[in-house]
Amino acid sequence: MQRLNAWFEDLLTRHRGWFATFILLPIGVLFWLYRGTRRRLAGRIQDPARRHAHRVEAIIGQIEAWKREGCREKLCTARSGWNTMSEMVPRYKLTHRPIRVDLDGLLGLDEERQTVWVEPLVTMGQLSRHLLSKGWTLPVVPELDDLTVGGLIMGFGVESSSHKYGLFQHLCQALEIVTAEGKRLRLSASENPELYYLIPWSHGTLGFLVAAELTIIPAPRSIRLHYQPVYSLEALVGLFERAARDSGDNDFVEALVYDRDRAVLMRGSFCAEPGADGPWNALGRWYKPWFYRHVRTYLEQGQEGVEYVPVRDYFHRHTRSYFWTMEEIIPFGNHPLFRWLLGWALPPPIPLLKYTETETTRRLREKFHVLQDLLMPIRHLKESLLYLDRHYGIYPLWLCPMKIPENPYQLGFLHPFRDHDGTVDELLVDIGIYGASHRADFDGRAALPALERFVIEHGGYQALYAKTTLSREDFRRMFDHSGYDRLRAALPYCRDAFDEVYDKVSSRGRVAPVEMKKLLRQRRMARPS
Repeated sequence: MQRLNAWFEDLLTRHRGWFATFILLPIGVLFWLYRGTRRRLAGRIQDPARRHAHRVEAIIGQIEAWKREGCREKLCTARSGWNTMSEMVPRYKLTHRPIRVDLDGLLGLDEERQTVWVEPLVTMGQLSRHLLSKGWTLPVVPELDDLTVGGLIMGFGVESSSHKYGLFQHLCQALEIVTAEGKRLRLSASENPELYYLIPWSHGTLGFLVAAELTIIPAPRSIRLHYQPVYSLEALVGLFERAARDSGDNDFVEALVYDRDRAVLMRGSFCAEPGADGPWNALGRWYKPWFYRHVRTYLEQGQEGVEYVPVRDYFHRHTRSYFWTMEEIIPFGNHPLFRWLLGWALPPPIPLLKYTETETTRRLREKFHVLQDLLMPIRHLKESLLYLDRHYGIYPLWLCPMKIPENPYQLGFLHPFRDHDGTVDELLVDIGIYGASHRADFDGRAALPALERFVIEHGGYQALYAKTTLSREDFRRMFDHSGYDRLRAALPYCRDAFDEVYDKVSSRGRVAPVEMKKLLRQRRMARPS
């Protein structure tokens, strides 16, 4: 048995590309077919509103049973801990009481009010496909198909239109939750406003999200995308900030940074029909080059360019390659032959990638691989890029500007940047660091605490899907807990039912997938026969 385990670990470590191609991709295709068929059948068999009401009542019933039994355990959703976009797995699910929240339906489209009602497990791929077929879209559509509405509200959701519309949470006209008391509440700017403004980034520690009403806007056919290669850090910072502050002409702004002094700035705008100044490029087709590779050609050619891209292709342009991290999983995945034969099956599901992690790949990942999003004040962009170049040397980097507006109550974990002189700036930038450092002396375990200190000292934030080494005190320095603490104390049963956010996102609450498999084995062995 030991020899078999060693052989399997060697297969997953040295031949991961072939394993992902011939094992994970077929399993992933079967998974997508099963999930899509189940959703279509559920929508035809039962009225969505009636189904939603029935399932919300079931959630309330589970909470009432927990109360009758003396509130002995903390509560969490019963959704598998593997089925998240984080590279970590929630350890707290082993000891908490699971509450089934099987809510993945589209509840209604109100074209007059320009809103859509959805349940929290609806994915971005599912929602963008449905809305675009009706001529609508969300103003902010985070990249990856499998990101869920609930995860983007309770956690973090950004896209290249966020400089104009804010984060995904700012699309919420209303929310519906079930509290630890078992009450069903509607939240909006005028109904239960404190809860409404504190639910984002709360990670399910104030109640169970059961529905969200999101703003939608009309969707033209295409996006005019302008590519501008940049050959110095100073030029990139200046051009990027000007583009991000010009939300009138630019519906979309992002940059891919390929090394310290080379990047491509992209500005996009909705358009009804393609123009004559550039070709039509359906870049989401399975046989097309991965988007970041396509963008790099403008840098290599040294020329600006314009393309017209189908709206949905643009929204999910980084999905097939998981930005550029797919190259580490399937190194030959961008080869033209692979794209033509198997590009349609990409990407393999993240839960499968996590579950097949081995001890060797865990050690390598923790030492060399980084998966972080930093939300930095845009005035510190140059300093942040220089810091990452000195201490990480990981490229490409993703730059995405975002607006963080203040709400009337000044509630929430995030706020606009305030300088020492009282100047307020709503514009921040997401710096996405995805990939492995090729420096022999790099150690991510030592680099991350220093990076977190840099973020705190410069008034930034860390995306909480990623690994964090912050202490509880530093976590509270980074994120405003004042309204959150007050509300948790006021809501009946809240502190009995839910951990604090820190307890769910820190190393206390999450572990590496291979460590979770060990804990599960130990738990099974400890059970009486």
